[in-house]
Amino acid sequence: MVRGDPTESYAEIPRCLHMLTQSNPGSIVSLQKTVDGHFQYAFVALNSSIQGWVNCRPVVIVDGSFLKVAYHGTFLTASCQDVGGHLLPLAYAIVDSENNASWQWFFEKFKKAYGVRDKMCFVSDRHQSIIRAISVIFPDLPHYACMWHLWKNIKENFRRNQLQLREIYYAMARAYTVQDFDYYIAEVNRIDHRVKSYLYEIGYSKWSRAHSTSNRTMTMTSNIAESLNSATKDARDLPVTRLLEEMRKLIEKWNYDKSKEALYTNTKLTAKYESILVDNLEIALHMMVRPSSDYLHTVTHMGKTFIVCIKAKTCTCQQFQLDELPCPHALAVLHKKRLGWR
Repeated sequence: MVRGDPTESYAEIPRCLHMLTQSNPGSIVSLQKTVDGHFQYAFVALNSSIQGWVNCRPVVIVDGSFLKVAYHGTFLTASCQDVGGHLLPLAYAIVDSENNASWQWFFEKFKKAYGVRDKMCFVSDRHQSIIRAISVIFPDLPHYACMWHLWKNIKENFRRNQLQLREIYYAMARAYTVQDFDYYIAEVNRIDHRVKSYLYEIGYSKWSRAHSTSNRTMTMTSNIAESLNSATKDARDLPVTRLLEEMRKLIEKWNYDKSKEALYTNTKLTAKYESILVDNLEIALHMMVRPSSDYLHTVTHMGKTFIVCIKAKTCTCQQFQLDELPCPHALAVLHKKRLGWR
């Protein structure tokens, strides 16, 4: 990659943003300068992402990563998963650093570009500026913690019993029901009561799937943001106008690749979700099913009983509702009734 001069690159940002809107009509860009006329922030939401957003699950993952150019700075991003489970970058910005002012400005511009959707929520690490900015700009929307980053915080604050706690913590965060959660939190309390107190103070609803006030679906981490960071690693070493151009080209390439994949996909679901259903079906084949009505069935597995309603697409395990895919119990019913499961 040709790098160019970093100083000249900042001066070229206004022209770069103008050219971007000319070549991508419908895109939303914004530029903010300091009182003495120097660059401060730049924001981009491409039209292709804005159009794609309406068909995505409304779970937005936000993150910040360092720029490695002469004047440093930070690259802020907001992403989600499309209907095929692929990463879709929604918006990105170049700012001075991760602070209250920069994140609030970013979310103001993000709200202008994307508005607010029903059941919309955010997922991020526990950066205090992100927490504050979301509470100001999106006060009514849930903001959840990445369970991986939260585990890192636990390891830093509580040195003892990490090997015992790790598996229990992740099972607890991923638990679909409050009953299962209560079992795991009791185990945490038995091993180290300080960790339970720490998690309670954060709020169970911030990181526990079973306590979430909005459906974060399968998004328990901010991994897709980390994937975007990895994909832009080299670009973040470039002058800022080159970074903006590389982001445009990257999103354009991903959109093309996804369109090509869809063209050659012979199933209703993408490979990611097909794989999940195949795994669930393998478990389902070992279950006992007893019908109560045309739609209501009792499913027994390993001494536990679950009630499945095919018409309402619900199961007492909660996985059917939260993953928005048939759980093993639902697949057991569909298999017994010889109904399609795709």
